[in-house]
This record gives sequence, structure tokens and C-alpha cells, in this order.
Amino acid sequence: MKWKASDIPDLKGKIALVTGANSGLGYYTCLELARKGAHVVLAARNKDKGIAALEKIKSEIPTADLQFMKLDLANIESIKHFADAFIEEYDKLDILINNAGVMAIPLLRTTQGFEMQFGTNHLGHFALTSLMLPFIEKTPGARIVNVSSLMHKFGKIHFDDLNREKSYSKWDAYSQSKLSNLLFSLELHRRLRESGKTTSVMTSHPGYSATNLQIRGGEMEGSKGNILANKFLNAVVAQPAWKGALPSLYAATCPLAKSGRFYGPSGLGAVRGYPREEKINPKLTSPEVAKRLWEESERLVGMPFIV
Repeated sequence: MKWKASDIPDLKGKIALVTGANSGLGYYTCLELARKGAHVVLAARNKDKGIAALEKIKSEIPTADLQFMKLDLANIESIKHFADAFIEEYDKLDILINNAGVMAIPLLRTTQGFEMQFGTNHLGHFALTSLMLPFIEKTPGARIVNVSSLMHKFGKIHFDDLNREKSYSKWDAYSQSKLSNLLFSLELHRRLRESGKTTSVMTSHPGYSATNLQIRGGEMEGSKGNILANKFLNAVVAQPAWKGALPSLYAATCPLAKSGRFYGPSGLGAVRGYPREEKINPKLTSPEVAKRLWEESERLVGMPFIV
């Protein structure tokens, strides 16, 4: 089965929120949700880039129903401000797609001092979802999609050094953050069901898709070699970003998608292709590790996550 964006059902009357909406996977996710009639909130750190993405979608879909809202996932206070503003403006949320992320960058810290990849990719979305969940739970049929990566397969949760104060490897840190995305989904799904709640939580990954993520790390390091190599791989090996967005769109909208499941491309090695369900490696996703990560995340962000 080749599920395509044209297979997304009618979304009129639904409200969708996408983080990292200004480029790459986030942009195409917003584009296709808007094409099917959803009111789409584009959340991004950079206002100018977010507005530019909104206007670009409008140029292709003049009837698109869009709003930009500023959100910096590397700052817990920004996340709190965003959640307050969203809840003040809207009365429901049908789709939350936690898509934003950074990849393979030099060692940097968030505003609260977290290692940037773990802090942005996991803790930022953990805090955002925590603040929005009471609101989401009031919306019948609501879905949460956390965007992970193939690199989760190489991940390990370093509970003795989550914030990389002892040592740092950019790819190890990235893999930890992407495994954290999957573990967060599984634990949130479990807690929702134990509480008798019906909100759906899925995980997706885009395979190897051509986005700015591959280039950004090299730019921050000042490595022309890495930039050129990644540009070559994006052009020759990677699938286009619009196709990489399909697993997230499938999880967020397809009636066949199920809570607690993982979706990615169907091709060899799950690198490219149309969406399918992925197998979840139980060696990487033990309930004990997921529960401990949840508790550590609550401690780090300084707020309880009540389901």
C-alpha cells in the first residue's frame, strides 16, 4: 500500500499544532494538513522564518487556515508562555506533532542548562506535551505524534550523564534524544490507557530525508567537508522532505494508525518509501527504562507530568 498525502481524510474543523514548522519535515507536514482543511498552528523559534513558511503555504493554498506562534523548545519559560497563549486562544487541539529538533551539533546548552539535543528534542517536547495534555484530553479523537529517527536504534539513555557533563559525542547525544522520543511515546501511551483515557500517542520517523538538519551541524562546526558531504548525500541518497513527512502525517490522520505504534518508511532499511508500521525493539524500550526516563524528565523540567 502506498499511502500518500492525498489519502489524508478531510480535516475541516480540526486544529493541528506542529513544532519546527518553518522548514523541512515540519513545513511539509503543515502544508498537507492545511491542504485538507485543518487550522494549522505553525510553531517555531524564529518568527521571520515562521511567517515566511506561513506565507509560502498561503501562496500554494490561498484558502489555508494558518497561524504562526513563537516557540523556543530550548527554553522552558518560552514553552510555558506558548502553552498559556495557545490555551487562551483555542478551545481544543486535535493533532499535536512534536517535530522540531536539532541534530549532530557541537556541545551547546539550553537556557536552563540542558545539553541542547536532549533538551530540545526530548525535554522541550516533554514539557510542551505535559502542559497541553489536559487540553488535548478534552478533544475527542485527539492524537499526539512524536517524531523520532532511525538513529534511535543506536541510542542509549545515559542516566549517569543525561546532560553530558562528563563527556560528549554529538551522534551519541542525538541518538539518546531520539530514543527518548520513542520511550516517551510508549510511556505516555501506557499511562493514558492505565488511566482509562483514549488520546492516541504514536511515534514516527522520516527515514533518511533531505532537510536542513544535515547541513546545520556542519555549519555550526565550520566544517566545509561535512557540509559538502551531507549536501551530496541529500541530493543522491535521501528522499525528499515531503516524502519524509508522510509517516508523521499517517500517524496523525490515518484511521488505521494505532496508539502505541511506530511508523516509518517502507523501503529497504526504512531509509525511504511510503509509510508502514515499524517494529519496536524491546531491548531498547523496556518499560523500566521508559518509566525512569519519565521520572528524570519531570525532575529536570521542574514540573509534574500528570496523566
